[in-house]
Amino acid sequence: MAAIKSEGELAKLTIIKDELYETMKEHGSEEREFSQADIKALNVIPNNDTATLLKVIQALTDEKLLVGFALPGGEIRWRWRGREDARKYTSLPDEATMLVYGIIDSAGQDGVWVRHIKARANIQDATFKACIKVLETKGYITSMTNVEMPNRKMYIRADLKPSERATGGPWFTDGELDEAFIKAIEGIIFEYIKTRSAYMSRGTSVPQKLPRKGVVTGEVARGVKRTATDISHDDATPVPPTTKGVPPPRKKEMFLPMPAGYKKYPTVNEITEFIHMQKVSSAMLGVADIQALVDVLVFDGLIEPIAVNSRKGYRVVRPTKQDTLSYAKRKQEQEAHPELGEPELGPPPVSSAVTEAPCGKCPVFELCQEGGPVAPSTCVYFQEWLGLEEPAVLSGTVPP
Repeated sequence: MAAIKSEGELAKLTIIKDELYETMKEHGSEEREFSQADIKALNVIPNNDTATLLKVIQALTDEKLLVGFALPGGEIRWRWRGREDARKYTSLPDEATMLVYGIIDSAGQDGVWVRHIKARANIQDATFKACIKVLETKGYITSMTNVEMPNRKMYIRADLKPSERATGGPWFTDGELDEAFIKAIEGIIFEYIKTRSAYMSRGTSVPQKLPRKGVVTGEVARGVKRTATDISHDDATPVPPTTKGVPPPRKKEMFLPMPAGYKKYPTVNEITEFIHMQKVSSAMLGVADIQALVDVLVFDGLIEPIAVNSRKGYRVVRPTKQDTLSYAKRKQEQEAHPELGEPELGPPPVSSAVTEAPCGKCPVFELCQEGGPVAPSTCVYFQEWLGLEEPAVLSGTVPP
C-alpha cells in the first residue's frame, strides 16, 4: 500500500509540475525572473503548500526546465527554459560539460572568452578541452571572433547570431572593417542630401539688347540722335552685309542653395528609408547605423545640420562648389580610368594665398630663418612651387 501511495504522489507531483511550467510560460518570457511569492501567486500549488512547492521546483530544476540563481541580497529566483534547450542539457554526459555549456549559454549573443569559462567552471585544462570537444561534436557551440578583442578565442551557442557589439555591426565583414562598403554608402547618403538640399541651375543665354530706333551704333557718332533727313536717305543707301552676333556663352551648371524658409531638408529617417529602397546591401541598416555615417560626413565638413520644423535635417556646405556629376558616375569613370584617382565627396578644399604658398602648410615653419637649418633662400618647397630648377638665392648679406 505504501508503494501505491508513493506512485500516486509521484503522478500528482508530475501533474502539478507540468501545470506550473506551462503557467510560468504564459505569464512571462524566458527573461522574466520569478520569486517564490510570484510562483505562489500563480495559484498552481495546492493550498500554496511550501513543501510541495519546493518538490515541484526541484523536479523542474533536475529536468533543466527551471534555472535558479541568487540575487545579491541572497533571494533565490527562477527563470523557465524551453524544452528543446533543456533536452540539450540532459543529453550531455556529465556535470562538467553541463556547467561549461551553461556558462556559454548564459553569455548569449556576446559570447564568452575561454579564460572566463575556465575561471567560472574551475576545471582543469584537459577537462575543459574534453567538454568543448563534446559540445562542438554535438553542434551545440561554435567559436567566434569579437572585433573589440580579435585575439581572444571565444565561444557562443551555435544557434545564436553574434551581437552587433561582437561583430561590429554591418560595417564589419569577417571581423574586418569593410572600408569599401562604408565609402559606397557614404557616397549614396551624400548624393541624396546634396540633391535634396540644393537645386541644379542649368544656366540660360542672355538675349542681346537691340539698339533703339534712330540711334547710330557704328564707330562714328555712336549714340548720336539722327535727323529725319539722314534717316530718309537710308533706303537709297545699300546695306552692307552684317555678321550675326555671337550669343554670350551659356552659364556654367552648378548647384545653388535652397531659398530661405525651405523645410524639406532630409532627415536621418528619410535617408534610412531611401537606403532601404535602393537595396544596396543585404545587411539591414538601421537608423543608428545611418546616423553614424551622417555624423562622419558632418565631422568631415561635408554637410551640416539644420532645423526642419521640430526635427533635424541636413544640407551640403558650399553648394555652388559641388561637383555636378554624381559620385556614382565619377566612381564609374575612375574604375574605367584608374589614373584619375579615387573620387572625393564634396567640393575641393578652400584655398587662399596662405594655403597656396608653401609657408601656409610648411611642416618646419617654426624652424625657418636665414642662417638656420631651413631658410627661405634654400627652401625646396618654394623651388617646387615656383617651378625653379635651382633653389632661389637671395642677394645681399645674411643677417646675423
